[in-house]
Amino acid sequence: MIERCAWAGNDPLYVYYHDTEWGVPTDDARTLFEFLVLEGAQAGLSWITVLRKRERYRAVFDCFDPERIVRYDEAKKAELLADAGIIRNRAKIDAAIVNARAWLDLRDAGTDPVAWLWSFVDGEPVQNAFSALAEIPATTPQSDAMSKALKARGFKFVGSTICYALMQAAGMTNDHVVACPRHRAVAEIARLRSRA
Repeated sequence: MIERCAWAGNDPLYVYYHDTEWGVPTDDARTLFEFLVLEGAQAGLSWITVLRKRERYRAVFDCFDPERIVRYDEAKKAELLADAGIIRNRAKIDAAIVNARAWLDLRDAGTDPVAWLWSFVDGEPVQNAFSALAEIPATTPQSDAMSKALKARGFKFVGSTICYALMQAAGMTNDHVVACPRHRAVAEIARLRSRA
């Protein structure tokens, strides 16, 4: 039996996410923006709730294209609030639109949002070596700095805990426990990335 991270449990969706995506370094702008929106949507909820709604989010949020999201009007917002397939929270929906604007403002000011987010870990994934879930922090100095910087740029729902969850999901930090086979696999992916 594979000794994967305890949080993955037995839910096939959670297990698949753990085994294929969580902690894998990504430099893909759309994926990073998706995580930014979804981690904000998760606030106060469990990640499995968000995962179960992820495909619907992709459908109704135009595959997380900030160029499209930034143009959402009141009619679109009302449509989203009525959609049971996503988390129907006005503040979180508004935040997705605000964050699309802030993302594009970063880009238009000459800052690559992907490189900027990765700068909080100096461009390289942090390789942690935790032996138990209880050892993994909810925030770090890096997530504190990211949160402060995002807020200063106008982003919403970007507290330090949300930022650290983003960093974990996007592979900016490897928080698979060391006994989990994915710890070594993700570390190897990070090593190959740094050599590319």
